[in-house]
Amino acid sequence: MSGTPQVDPPKPPAPAPGGGLTRRALLVGVGAAGGAGAMFAAMGALGLAPQERREDYTPPRVSDFHLTGRVAADVVVLGAGVAGLTAAYELGKAGYRCTVLEARERTGGRSLTLRGGDRVSELSGETQTARFGEGVYFNAGPGRIAQWMVTLDYCRELGVPIETFVNNNASAYVYNHGMAAPVRARTARADVYGYVAELLAKATHAGALNRRLTADDRERLIDFLRRFGDIGPELTYEGSDRRGFQTYPAVAAGVPLQGPEPLAEVLAAGIGRAVTADFGFEQAMPMFQPVGGMDAIARALAARVGEDRIRTGVRVTRITGLPDGVEIAYQGPDGPGTLRADYCVAALPPHILAKIPGNLGPEITAALATPTPVAAGKIGLEYGRRWWELEDRVYGGITETDLDITHIWYPSYGYHAPRGLLVGYYNTEENAELYGALSHRDRLSRALTQGKKIHGEKYRSEVVSGVSVHWERQPHIQGGWVRWPSYTGAFELLQRPAGRVHFAGDWLTHLIAWQAGAMESARRAVTAVHRDALSRTPPARSDASQGKGT
Repeated sequence: MSGTPQVDPPKPPAPAPGGGLTRRALLVGVGAAGGAGAMFAAMGALGLAPQERREDYTPPRVSDFHLTGRVAADVVVLGAGVAGLTAAYELGKAGYRCTVLEARERTGGRSLTLRGGDRVSELSGETQTARFGEGVYFNAGPGRIAQWMVTLDYCRELGVPIETFVNNNASAYVYNHGMAAPVRARTARADVYGYVAELLAKATHAGALNRRLTADDRERLIDFLRRFGDIGPELTYEGSDRRGFQTYPAVAAGVPLQGPEPLAEVLAAGIGRAVTADFGFEQAMPMFQPVGGMDAIARALAARVGEDRIRTGVRVTRITGLPDGVEIAYQGPDGPGTLRADYCVAALPPHILAKIPGNLGPEITAALATPTPVAAGKIGLEYGRRWWELEDRVYGGITETDLDITHIWYPSYGYHAPRGLLVGYYNTEENAELYGALSHRDRLSRALTQGKKIHGEKYRSEVVSGVSVHWERQPHIQGGWVRWPSYTGAFELLQRPAGRVHFAGDWLTHLIAWQAGAMESARRAVTAVHRDALSRTPPARSDASQGKGT
């Protein structure tokens, strides 16, 4: 998916013994309120941050992954999602003959991009047809890539062009229950930073930190807090133009927003969501997306694997481990068949694999059934004009809300085009289950009613078309991602092969719900396959079926 759900903000540090506050706890508190940048600035104010670049620093190198040596062996890959396609691609580069079996009619798995004319069906039997205009698309699954992820290395290697994804936009909104009206993210951030700075500065000035800070420390910290929170000489936050303007400066001076609201009202409104939304290391700007739709990555992988080696509409019905390989029984468009190979990489969701009969053993089956599928859903709303740019001056980014839609995503492409598409909700768990139980028409109606609370009547009246996808109701997938009770036991067991069957997927990493997790897991699996194959001379079977069913 497009990423893991937003996490709860860090808890404030506990006081040190004796009632004081250690420097470390102080920095953690500043970081919790203002992020890594604020904490680094505070470190600088206290003289704790490095001032110069180390001469022996070596920047990160471009990712390099290849299998040394070539092996003429057959591998059947179960699933043509990102993990399965990556495994087949990397094995193919090392000389393996791969056949990919995919139960759905398209490749990519959860990396699903919908365009005009595309159809999407659910387990309920309802089928929607996207009626988007030319150049408009909806990333129903993954939507963003962090710059440190291996996904970008594959984009480079496969020739997939990328562009910036605006993950954090000060012009987007925050709206929660109890608020009279939505506020801009910049306003919410300014008020939270301002009041935090005021409280900490006054505590420092009153001597509450004297046992832990020297006089110089206190002076540096207060100087930093004045700038961090834009507090006045009396160490009081009274607002500033950081909050935004009623009328922006031009020939005449601008008119700043009135405010801020009292601290109690800021806290009651819960607008800290705007401050903590991008704290996760996987959410930090800048982020990226493939030009033209996220499925460009899966399509490029499939092209490199070879369309002739990928069979869609083929459902696996049994997995049988053999002493010298594996046998896969399947139900395809032309009826049942079997496929034998030297190795198998099973890249299906674990809860789907757990239901496929075979002889891998009860321990493996129980391990596969251990993680819990997480409900997740999105809706794409197309509009005939880009009013969020024209009237709200919002170019990309995400509005945060505690309404059941959870987020509204503004497109990071097609700026100033005649029309465009918003992600009208991206929700998970209880909220996703609520929407998933509805028909598409009712999902659309509810999403528009909720979004109207933020953007007004135009949000509902000007919508042209919409498509919703709920992953727990997608055939052969049945979940947005999974959640493990722990990263021991079953998780560790499935890192190892069951005979000649190896497992792969984002669900076997600490990057669950990210394409990078699927790719990293695939690389681990193909490395294990290759290591085993090289240890066997000659390969275990020389009469392989070479991808043809019998």
